[in-house]
Amino acid sequence: MAKQSKIVEEKKKHIAIIGSTGSIGTQALDVIGRFPDHFVVEVLTANGNAPLLIEQAKKFKPNVAVICDESKYKEVEEALWPEGIKVYTGYKSLEEVVRMEPIDMVLTAVVGFAGLRSTVSAIDAGKDIALANKETLVVAGDIITELASQRKVKLLPVDSEHSAIFQCLAGEWHNPVEKIYLTASGGPFRGHKREELATVSREQALKHPNWSMGAKITIDSASMMNKGLEVIEAHWLFGLKANQIKIVIHPQSIIHSIIEFADSSMKAQMGLPDMRIPIQYALAFPWRLPVDYPRLNFEDLSQLTFEKPDFETFENLQHAYRALERGGNLACVMNAANEVAVDAFLNGRIRFLEIAELIGETMEAVPFQKRPTIPDYEASDAQARNYARQWLNK
Repeated sequence: MAKQSKIVEEKKKHIAIIGSTGSIGTQALDVIGRFPDHFVVEVLTANGNAPLLIEQAKKFKPNVAVICDESKYKEVEEALWPEGIKVYTGYKSLEEVVRMEPIDMVLTAVVGFAGLRSTVSAIDAGKDIALANKETLVVAGDIITELASQRKVKLLPVDSEHSAIFQCLAGEWHNPVEKIYLTASGGPFRGHKREELATVSREQALKHPNWSMGAKITIDSASMMNKGLEVIEAHWLFGLKANQIKIVIHPQSIIHSIIEFADSSMKAQMGLPDMRIPIQYALAFPWRLPVDYPRLNFEDLSQLTFEKPDFETFENLQHAYRALERGGNLACVMNAANEVAVDAFLNGRIRFLEIAELIGETMEAVPFQKRPTIPDYEASDAQARNYARQWLNK
């Protein structure tokens, strides 16, 4: 019998987590805590959750902690200075700390447009990226992928669907992909028609059937915008055209995505719905580290089912494919409008169906730019948010 190959590198991988107090960040720290011989936490950052950031920093002893909310700086600094942990504040600090010499990989776990600048800075500094912030590629995928290629930086997907595609492509890079299928649970409103969604509540929309996620992503899943964003992300990650990226509703969330090759063969990645698995795959790549997570038992599966997505009821899918096909700054505008709309829905200012309505009107209103730069994307984001807020005030 051949001797088992060594599965880990001798050098520990130094990790910066941008957004350590959110859903992905906390699960990433759970993974890292299981493998102290393989990972070192170099940087932890949070937007405003000072108590949790302090707790995490005291446990994992990073070199640096960043609290973006400047009003929380004193609280964090006083708690962590005795621990020998340097504390910084403000969003500009994110762009600076990700460039630190010891860092090998940056996990971008913040939600929304806010992750763009720090991701660009990390790539420019030659850091590999574990990408959980899908909006970065949605907003500026052309710039991100080109810069990553220039700097020879790995973009390792953390979304379960894109991680599944990435895993299925291992050993297949020389074989062209005919199409991919991004699976979706359908969220809490699978099978509902428009008239049934007219009066759904915030609490109903936040009850995802399979995954435990933050509020914004959970609402995106309910409106199917999350899957629309993933279609655009897949385009940039895997170099596929819109007509090569299909969505299939798979309520059990066991098959995380599928690729189909030119010879009609298909490969799928399967497992229980647990975000720690794709997080760990990205952090440890190219190794698979042994864990005691629950295993999928086929004897417990009564069926695996698949359905077509409902583009008429869930208009955000139409918005996403239109943004991908037209290109330019349209996906940036769509994303900004969605962030405003979801926040408004969570705060009781609009009804569920008005999320897609607001997004569609904003996409029509903001001027289109074919080849935007980073400053252009930032301007488009600001214009879209301004229009969306004016729409709300009407």
